[in-house]
Amino acid sequence: MSLPPNERLNVEEILKDLEHYRPRRRGWTWRKKLPEGTKIGEFTYDQISEPLKNSVPLPAAHHFGNIDPQPDVVITSEIASGRFEDDIRRMRMAAWHGADHIMVIRTLGQSHMDGLIEGTPEGIGGVPITRKQIRASRKALDIIEDEVGRPINFHSYVSGVAGPEIAVLFAEEGVNGAHQDPQYNVLYRGINPIRSFVDAAVAKKIMAWANMLQIDGAHNANASAKMAWKVMPELIVQHAINCMFSLKAGMKKENIALSTVPPMVSPAPEFKLNFIYALTVRELFKGFRFRAQMNTRYIESDLFDATRIHVLDTLISRLTSADLQSTITPDEGRNVPWHINSVRGVETAKHTLIALDGIKKFLKVNEEEVRPRIRELKMRAILFMEEILEIGGYFEAVEQGFFVDNGYYPERMGDGIARPKDGGIGAGSVVPRDPDYMAPVCEHFGYNNLPEGIEKPCDLIGGCTFHNPEKIQFIDELDENDNVTNRIQKVIEEREKGFIGPEVEWWGDGWIQIDMTIPDDEAHAEAAAIEICKRLGLEEPTVISKTILHPVEGTYIELKARVPFKVNRNELELPKKPETLPEEEIFQYVSKHPIKVVAGTAGNDEHSVGLREILDIKHGGIEKYGIKYTYLGTSVPPEKFIDAAIETGADAILVSLIITHNDVHVQNMKKIHQLAIEKGIRDKIILIAGGTQINNDLAVSCGMDGGFGRGTKGIHVASFLVKKLREKHSN
Repeated sequence: MSLPPNERLNVEEILKDLEHYRPRRRGWTWRKKLPEGTKIGEFTYDQISEPLKNSVPLPAAHHFGNIDPQPDVVITSEIASGRFEDDIRRMRMAAWHGADHIMVIRTLGQSHMDGLIEGTPEGIGGVPITRKQIRASRKALDIIEDEVGRPINFHSYVSGVAGPEIAVLFAEEGVNGAHQDPQYNVLYRGINPIRSFVDAAVAKKIMAWANMLQIDGAHNANASAKMAWKVMPELIVQHAINCMFSLKAGMKKENIALSTVPPMVSPAPEFKLNFIYALTVRELFKGFRFRAQMNTRYIESDLFDATRIHVLDTLISRLTSADLQSTITPDEGRNVPWHINSVRGVETAKHTLIALDGIKKFLKVNEEEVRPRIRELKMRAILFMEEILEIGGYFEAVEQGFFVDNGYYPERMGDGIARPKDGGIGAGSVVPRDPDYMAPVCEHFGYNNLPEGIEKPCDLIGGCTFHNPEKIQFIDELDENDNVTNRIQKVIEEREKGFIGPEVEWWGDGWIQIDMTIPDDEAHAEAAAIEICKRLGLEEPTVISKTILHPVEGTYIELKARVPFKVNRNELELPKKPETLPEEEIFQYVSKHPIKVVAGTAGNDEHSVGLREILDIKHGGIEKYGIKYTYLGTSVPPEKFIDAAIETGADAILVSLIITHNDVHVQNMKKIHQLAIEKGIRDKIILIAGGTQINNDLAVSCGMDGGFGRGTKGIHVASFLVKKLREKHSN
């Protein structure tokens, strides 16, 4: 199923024959790095990968021939609409912007699940994994992969007491990466420590067979500790425990990724703390992979604050190393998974990584300054590990509350998370295997007494689901009401009728984001903003973010609200896009046929900024293309435009008109046109008007050759001039 770039993903087509879909590949795929010094456009890069076939470049790319260099680092987009049929649209958006690691987060508590779920129980902020949801997502990603020309890794979580079953499901359905850390289950889900580690051994063995990338969960310690920077020694110990346990369970070192989350943020002196931690972790765990992520503990609902943190944390990645750059957005702080923030997060990561391309060639670490600090952090971690061994091991350490204690080891605050080794969820559920234990399935952890002559266990049953996927039982739906077929029915009906509405989480859900600045204190500003939304006719206005500009002078408010109507796509009047010539074509014409213009603001109008941006080279004005101009200033009488054009031998007159009361702008355009006729130059000169209330039809009706309104750039005017002059010369 191929998909042209100008066609939408069709969920109905993806759902067709889904029971027979099989993943076309297993395992994790890294980007294909290009050699140092690779040239793209006019620039050389040292840390980039193969380009995409289809993509959306960074906003400034149009200045550089629309190049879209891709960093060497895999970039994550976290998707959490709560409905997989909407997730796959987000996946496509993220992939076009450069994401090749799609992580479906599960704030509904997947790690609380006791078994696999069938059907599609959905909810806000995440999806508990089901076979149908995974299979449809992976099938959609196959299509998106072909579209962008790069493999995309699909990711979720192997956690909870259903962890082994989920690992089997992931291996069967082509999931490429997963979080798996038995310590996460113990510390944050209250699962019995012994059960958690036994389950982890089984899950890791299965993940190893499927060649999946594993990410650990150590970062949750600094996301939940009261004083995150003090748990740095513990983070290192947690990484060490999970890395070694994973190796013993059969995973390859290169498929084990440490979740390296900077433990601190400004206004603390974050760089000193975060840089030392990053250097220490990378020295201690050479050969493993590093997944860099922001610290979700400190993400507020402020978009710009999240972006600042994201950029600085990605700087740490470039100054040290990262194999995978995760992206976290304000959605973590306000639990509103906006489509646009998924893309913004990807763009922030891509922008920062490309901007810092090759930065380590220009900077050198001050070893005299960092070495003692790295050594100190290593020693604290080693002493932490030694104490764990001295008291009898990990289970005893957890029981005594060693972890997420807010003391900087060896300091202790006595507030760590304590879990009994004989208690918790699943306690007593682990039993020894009988001496003759045998299971007829492959990739089974632990001893398995196979009969002689059997190459692999599943030969006894004609193949297990790993080797004979026809044995996989695909259950389409169990819930008569909460299922994808029912949910998309409304979407299909609206799409067929041509209805369009804004969306935040789901197709045309009607929600919008709106911001405003209120000149009052926080409480009154919030109340005023809600009341303004109501009077605008918006429903259910909710404040999602507040920024105090001054305790009484002003507050910036972000809200979400519902629009109570939809528009008909078939009845929309599409704005006409100005046709522009390629820049090189303009350059070539002007070099062979020099162009002169006179420009100014007409009548009693003192506005000049907009016109100067059309003229000046600094703002990409017509001067950039070699067009010479004489600026007459503001409040220029119509007669002066004509006289100046005659004196300078101008090819065109550019008139700026902002003031419109009593139709003064119309009168001035008509007068300039009439004076040009009276002076005998109308057929020799191009007359162009511009301003916020000007459009082409109005300008032409007043005798102008063309008119330009809001959003006009220098290239629009330059293109118009070249086209008109070509017409004159051809005639």
